[in-house]
Amino acid sequence: MSWTDERVELLKKMWGEGQSASQIAKELGGVTRNAVIGKVHRLGLSNRAGATPAAETKPKVEAKPKPEPKPKAKPAAPKPVEAAAPAPEPKPEPTPAPVSTMPARKQIIPAGQPLPPQPSTNEISPEALAKVNEVEKKAKKLTLMELTERTCKWPVGDPATDDFWFCGLPVQQGKPYCEAHVGVAFQPMSARRDRRR
Repeated sequence: MSWTDERVELLKKMWGEGQSASQIAKELGGVTRNAVIGKVHRLGLSNRAGATPAAETKPKVEAKPKPEPKPKAKPAAPKPVEAAAPAPEPKPEPTPAPVSTMPARKQIIPAGQPLPPQPSTNEISPEALAKVNEVEKKAKKLTLMELTERTCKWPVGDPATDDFWFCGLPVQQGKPYCEAHVGVAFQPMSARRDRRR
């Protein structure tokens, strides 16, 4: 379908009369509503003559004036009436803190912030702790970019400092850590309970 001079004139006339793009498309035939809108914009007809903005066409709602309070009549003789306690104002419920769905160890902690609680030394068996201390002396001290699937990913130190590294020793099969760090990370529940007692 092409826009002949005749069709363009009919479009301009109907648009000026305030007809919708759908009505114009139906009248012209062989053209869609979107094609009509596109042609209207290309012709610069988007502002209809005499049309009022949408905000002005809405009926204005006037606010009703508040009724003035009626003066209370004073009682002739004061009667001893037990004063009713005023109803306590409802206290706004405190907004609960947003709960993170991520496990604590997966959360990203900005630099300089305290780390989440780590297992204390009394939760780790002395044997496992001694083994970890020995292994960390032999560790490769890798950076994050040097880690592979075959290197121990146990973090050592504070990530906010330059003295932070990963163990880097060969991992135990099926685990992300070396044998010594697996002994600390994956402890049986019963062993942890016993040590707390």
